[in-house]
Amino acid sequence: MSAPPKTVLKATSEEEAAIRKAVREAGDGEGRVVAGPQHVAGLTALLADPRVSDPIYDLPRPITPENVGRWVADSAAAQARGECLLTVSLDEAGEVAGYSRFSVWPDRSSAEIAGAMRADRQNSGQGRAGVGRSIAFMFETLGVRLIGLTAALDNVRSAAAIDGAGFRRMGEVASVRPDGTTRRSLYWELTREEWEKRHRL
Repeated sequence: MSAPPKTVLKATSEEEAAIRKAVREAGDGEGRVVAGPQHVAGLTALLADPRVSDPIYDLPRPITPENVGRWVADSAAAQARGECLLTVSLDEAGEVAGYSRFSVWPDRSSAEIAGAMRADRQNSGQGRAGVGRSIAFMFETLGVRLIGLTAALDNVRSAAAIDGAGFRRMGEVASVRPDGTTRRSLYWELTREEWEKRHRL
């Protein structure tokens, strides 16, 4: 299960309402396609590859069409509340080549992202560029002020991308899987002010 960042921010009622509205109204764009029932088979095929899904703690397991379909539907319901956005990226043939799931806590002006790309697209530099686009999307479009991220202790590739994006390492946390078990994870945070300062220089 996703968890809000360690740092606790308090959003005003106006800020919270604006974030919820932005999440509800977020649609396709910049390579993002909001996931729907038509993507369940493609997501199932993507996540069935352990090279893609093993490092990700909050996926529905086992990876079956039924569980993935429920996950897509639950994400859509959470988007209607202004608390989540599940998107897919499609390749030239229209097949699902990756996914991103933005979890949002509007009352805390905070968000996180989890995601992965198909194995044949990993180690191509696309992941680092995707992290940058996703950060900009969360700060500039969704309007949050804080992003917290986690990665498995041995997930060197994700850690390098997160470090490279300017996040501050803040130790470790216990990430809770949907089945209730936990996994130690590296933990980072980045504020909108830090992001803007980095990109003004």
